[in-house]
Amino acid sequence: MDAEVPDFTGFTAFTPEQDGIRRTLRDLLAERSTPEDVRAAVRTAAGYDTELWRRLADRLGLPGLALPAAYGGAGRTLTELALACEETGRVLLPSPLPATVGIAAPLIDALGTPDQRQRLLPHIADGSLTCTLAVPGGALATALALTCGASARGEWAGGGRAGGIQARPAGDGRWLLYGEAAQVLDGHSAGLLLVAAHTGGFPRSRALLFLVRPEAAGATRIRQSALDETRPQARVELREVEGELLGADDAAAVADALAAAGTQVAVMLAAEAAGAAASALERTVGYVTMRERSGRAIGSFQAVKQRLADAYVHVQTARSAAYCAARDQEAGPLALAQCLQSLRAVAAEAAHLHGGIGFTGEHEVHLYVKRAAADELLFGPVHLLRDAAAERAGLFAPCPAGG
Repeated sequence: MDAEVPDFTGFTAFTPEQDGIRRTLRDLLAERSTPEDVRAAVRTAAGYDTELWRRLADRLGLPGLALPAAYGGAGRTLTELALACEETGRVLLPSPLPATVGIAAPLIDALGTPDQRQRLLPHIADGSLTCTLAVPGGALATALALTCGASARGEWAGGGRAGGIQARPAGDGRWLLYGEAAQVLDGHSAGLLLVAAHTGGFPRSRALLFLVRPEAAGATRIRQSALDETRPQARVELREVEGELLGADDAAAVADALAAAGTQVAVMLAAEAAGAAASALERTVGYVTMRERSGRAIGSFQAVKQRLADAYVHVQTARSAAYCAARDQEAGPLALAQCLQSLRAVAAEAAHLHGGIGFTGEHEVHLYVKRAAADELLFGPVHLLRDAAAERAGLFAPCPAGG
């Protein structure tokens, strides 16, 4: 039995340039992102290896890979970004990539004024500025329209006259924000916060996005314990903090931009999950090839081979789903559901086949189990991702009134 799972993506063919991106990134991460490196990185103040992030920006242009060339990006497609995310997923790389590139940058590009785009996007592209989206009530998946259909679009936790985060105009184009948001991805380290807040009072309550500098007076960030340390989170507290409206006062445009960002980050997360599943399987194949029982490698037992074959099918299904979604971005949430389910299944199988060692904190297998569970908590669960995708596709007719 080979110690490495074949690099097979079904019907997806990559260009030499795309293969070059994969190889270069894989070589760099193999050098700088061993399990020991990952454990050390998550314990730093930033929660990730800032030097490695700089190298990824300088050497590969990773933060600007899919940003327009007009703002210093490479202008590549979502397929190249998915390729990169598959490689970062293989090593469970803790980085600002999903929050900054997957969520914040598309929102700034879609909603920002020309001045805001020119002021912010070049710094995102060169890796010097990291950003995140702060949504009250831990409703990130809802705000991104990942786990809600069209009927619930734009409904975020904390709406109305109280609760969540409220914004009020303070004259001269300034806004003051008050409230808090928990479970903000990379909220403790991001250089810029995109804060989702309600304004207009009860009669005209609407959700808009605001740019907030975390060092502004009245802003507090508290890093929280997280199930998956490679996905650090924080609670953001705002007490009359000055913010800048992102783009225009247009709640419908904000909802559209959030949904579009949701489909993009779903593709990225799906590719990460596919890469993590492939890596977990490769580690398991290597272990069962080496580990012996009764004088035989346990990988030679038929029952183990069958379990590995099932895991292999999960991996290839996930990769095919991720790259299909990279070509058709609207399929992102559905691909994410498939990839999270596959990662959960493969990670559980890896833990079982590693025996007792697979459940210990000293072994890297438990990191894949935690990534599967944490991503589903943040961006799922799987059944809601599928329900929302089915509703958007019109597969189920709405229930009649009173039915």
